[in-house]
This record gives sequence, C-alpha cells and structure tokens, in this order.
Amino acid sequence: MRKYSIAAVIALAITAVMLCLNSCEDKGDKKIVLCYSDTDEIIASFEGDEGSEFSVEFIHSVNQSPVKDVFRVENGQIVAARTIYSAFGAGVQTEIEDGQKLEFDEDGNMVVSGFDIVFPRVDYLVGTVSDHILEIQGESISLRDLCGRNAHVYFAIR
Repeated sequence: MRKYSIAAVIALAITAVMLCLNSCEDKGDKKIVLCYSDTDEIIASFEGDEGSEFSVEFIHSVNQSPVKDVFRVENGQIVAARTIYSAFGAGVQTEIEDGQKLEFDEDGNMVVSGFDIVFPRVDYLVGTVSDHILEIQGESISLRDLCGRNAHVYFAIR
C-alpha cells in the first residue's frame, strides 16, 4: 500500500509542476522582428503590441507606382490589414473578393481591406532600383539602408 501512496504523491507532484509550467510560462512581450531569410539573424526588433500596425511601402516593379502593404498584430500573429496603391496594373489587385472593401483615401489612393490573412512571416526582397520603406511606431526606416540592397528579409512575431 505504501508503494502506491508514494507513487501517487510523485504523480501528483509531477502533475502540479506540469500545470504550473503550462500556466506560468513566460508570457513576455511579443516583438516584431526583421530577419535575414538565409540565416534567421535578427536585424531589428520592434514592440509587437496587440493591434499595433506596421507597413512596407515600395515602388511596384511592373506598374512603377507606390504600393503600401499594411499589417496588424493580432493574437500574436501578423495579419494583412490593407493595401494602398494609386494605379492599376500587372501585379496589383484589380478585383474585390468576398469580404473585401475598396475605399479611397484623402489623396485619391485605392485602399483595399478585409483580407484578414494570417502570415507566419512576411517576406520581402529589398529593392535594387527603389527602396522599401518600413513605417513602424511613427518612424520611417529605409530597408535598403538597414538591410542592404537585394537582401532577402522577413518579418515575424517572436
């Protein structure tokens, strides 16, 4: 009988430790990280508070007009919030799909929203002809200056 009591106490102790580890794990602040794709080396990190947004703006390589991709942090993940562009052409959305909405901003740019697509990571090839500009937390940052021309990079939440 004593063997079973000791085994029960040990089992209870292990269960308690496992429950504590699961419920008491570090819920540390999430960061939006920018990394090199080939090495996963972190280039920069930013606060990734729930609901915060960041965007990457660039000149589209085919239609040669500005495009801005806006992302939102939601449930610890990156979600496509909207895309802003000023001209139709190859490579930009020309039809509105179910659940999406087309509006125009104060400058007459097209704003397509309602994507709500979750990305484990968002990849970019930093421009060789024109720059990619990261807008985050009130700052505009040249990805070409930060990462180098032709760099393969990605954004993720960690």
